[in-house]
Amino acid sequence: MDFLQKELQAYIENHTEKEPEILKMLNRETYAKILMPRMLSGHLQGRVLSMLSKMIKPKRILEIGTFTGYSAICLAEGFEKEGAIITIDVNEELEDMARSYFKRAGLEKIIDYRIGNAMEIIPDLKGDFDLIFIDADKENYCNYFDLVIGMMKPGAFLIADNVLWSGKVLDEEEINKNKDTKGIITFNKKIQDDERVENVLFPIRDGLMIIRKL
Repeated sequence: MDFLQKELQAYIENHTEKEPEILKMLNRETYAKILMPRMLSGHLQGRVLSMLSKMIKPKRILEIGTFTGYSAICLAEGFEKEGAIITIDVNEELEDMARSYFKRAGLEKIIDYRIGNAMEIIPDLKGDFDLIFIDADKENYCNYFDLVIGMMKPGAFLIADNVLWSGKVLDEEEINKNKDTKGIITFNKKIQDDERVENVLFPIRDGLMIIRKL
């Protein structure tokens, strides 16, 4: 994910709004206690998600892939008055940590946190989402998109994380042997070819695909 030289990355973060204290605490605890902490959105991407949410002003958000709760808290910053987030994760071992931070952030009544298989949970959800964030198992990105596109209002946004996959999208050998890389490549092409949406790929951190339903 380190596409930029460290000095330039530091400059960018130094000229980006600071993390709220609750997110700084969650960032530190995730890196101290959790396996694969780089799955956390982190300072820059977190502020990007917060800014996009504030621009969109969503009332209903769906997040696929909660991890320790950092991105859900960032997305919740876009609510003006009232709103709700459904966030889904398969890893029940992270539930206590995520819920504790949702409570500290005063979001425990706003965030509907569900543990289980997203492919099984999503079909039972009520639609009309204004904003969807996908950051889960890469081989199912296309399946998630197919499940949620009908639940999005015209003009609604979907953000997909890790669409550059540490640059592996350009590695032919990696594409042929890795199901996650193949999943990302297939997803990116699917979005590019889908006439129901417009999209732009931002080279932020590990790549954010911003998708707007027409």
